[in-house]
Amino acid sequence: MPRTRVLIMGAAGRDFHNFNTVFRENDAYEVVAFTATQIPNIDGRQYPPELAGARYPNGIRIYPESQLLDLIRDLRVDEVVFAYSDVPHTYVMHQASKVLAAGANFRLLGLKDTQIKSHKPVVSIGAVRTGAGKSQTTRRVADILRDLGYQVAAVRHPMPYGNLVAQTAQRFADYDDLDEYQCTIEEREEYEPHLDRGVLVFAGVDYEKILRLAEQEADIVLWDGGNNDLPFFKSDLHIVVADPHRPGHESTYFPGEANVRLADVIVLNKVDTADHANVLAVRHAAQPHNPGALVVEAASPLTVEDPAAIRGRRVLVVEDGPTLTHGEMAYGAAWVAAERFGAAEIVDPRPYAVGSIAETYRKYPTTGAVLPAMGYGAEQVQELEQTIRNAPVDLVLIGTPIDLRRVLTLDKPAQRVRYELQEIGQPTLHTVLAAKFGARR
Repeated sequence: MPRTRVLIMGAAGRDFHNFNTVFRENDAYEVVAFTATQIPNIDGRQYPPELAGARYPNGIRIYPESQLLDLIRDLRVDEVVFAYSDVPHTYVMHQASKVLAAGANFRLLGLKDTQIKSHKPVVSIGAVRTGAGKSQTTRRVADILRDLGYQVAAVRHPMPYGNLVAQTAQRFADYDDLDEYQCTIEEREEYEPHLDRGVLVFAGVDYEKILRLAEQEADIVLWDGGNNDLPFFKSDLHIVVADPHRPGHESTYFPGEANVRLADVIVLNKVDTADHANVLAVRHAAQPHNPGALVVEAASPLTVEDPAAIRGRRVLVVEDGPTLTHGEMAYGAAWVAAERFGAAEIVDPRPYAVGSIAETYRKYPTTGAVLPAMGYGAEQVQELEQTIRNAPVDLVLIGTPIDLRRVLTLDKPAQRVRYELQEIGQPTLHTVLAAKFGARR
């Protein structure tokens, strides 16, 4: 029988995982190409033969998604697998319509075929959208499990933007490991807060290998999801974060709605800063999708180093990059802090943006008068620094999960905005986790 010729549409994450779990050893298929989008500088690469396996001695080329229709024709593609996240339902179907019209089948892979079973209990954290608050929720869950006496290892959703072979299965125990693996700003944002708590972090490309490494050092594996993707591991407790700043998205984004339907616990975050009507709207919208899920209400209260230094100043606000780009938020924690603590003006950075930072604003026009902390390589980090130097401000207010002052050279005073998850009322994540796992003896 001839093999089905497959193209996988991705963004250097779920696409590689789907290949590894479904196609790599499957003689019924031949994967002829990947496409890439969302993240800069990840197309034009190759999924290397060391990871692709014996059936692909030359590896598999990664093309820009803009070439999709030409690739279907030129590579005689039979089936296209859609494998990235945080996009509207209508976007997925527009891609499907293009593929179908080009003569190929369009496919989404489910959990039965793509999730890996752990030998240890797994708690997974997902979300309705990027920027809903997965990071602080994951930190809170890690703290609770450690208080209950468990050794926890966090396995982070992939961000393999560098050398894929070197990133096959990575273990991070301290900041030196971040430097050794030449982590991007986005990777540091996700890894550093865990390391600051003494929690080991694992990540990379081959999640079977990664899981087996994490199991050797943990009582409970914590899946720290990316975007609004579904967990790569079969979960014993799935916690999904919803955002009342974006009501309606729990039913209109892929695969966020699937996450809501899969959840054991829905964390309704940011109830302290969202309109009460929107909080109720998200709660009422989620309930028909998953009436059995527990709902935990939570806030993400802000703290800054010196509130008085913000008052009356012209401020440049720097926010988490993915939250603003494919998360489609126009502001974040630093914007809220600037307004709350009396900044005289929040200066729009867009007129001062250079290079790929300026291109980011063109590609993601919903980004507001804030600066996305893009840093996917040395050149982009330099352009981020130059944009900050160009802005005529008194103070830089940093709302990213890490202290950017450690990786950027700033020519202006800067403050960091911090935020941690704080449950409101009952139930709490502590009661949920204690009931599920108990205290370790």
